[in-house]
Amino acid sequence: MQIVITLKSLSRRKGFLEKKPFEIDNIPLNLEELVKELISINVNTYNQKEIDFPFLPYLTEDEINLKSTVGKIGFDLKYNDTIADLNEAIANALQAFQDGLFKVFLNDKEIESLQENIELNENDEIVFIKLTMLSGRMW
Repeated sequence: MQIVITLKSLSRRKGFLEKKPFEIDNIPLNLEELVKELISINVNTYNQKEIDFPFLPYLTEDEINLKSTVGKIGFDLKYNDTIADLNEAIANALQAFQDGLFKVFLNDKEIESLQENIELNENDEIVFIKLTMLSGRMW
């Protein structure tokens, strides 16, 4: 099943990153299962990247323009051989949601709990909004 993920950060000037299609194998029944599925996909993709040191690294003008729309221009290289721990990544993501560090919306409806039932359909849009804390001092 294909879904569309939009990542948003309130701290970014542009306010959003482009929508990205994701192919998921297991259809989640609640937010916890969805987060686990997405984290598994990302950790596996990260762990499968090879360490790469190009002889002459360069980016074409088209690559620079494309990467500038998402807010980060880089070589997409993995510079060390650290393997991400899937269980730790899942635990961190679930804890971050419980701590209120990000919000999740499914087709413009907020999902408020990890156990809330969800019904995903082909090409549904899921939005993750990373919340940032204001810092300052009290007088």
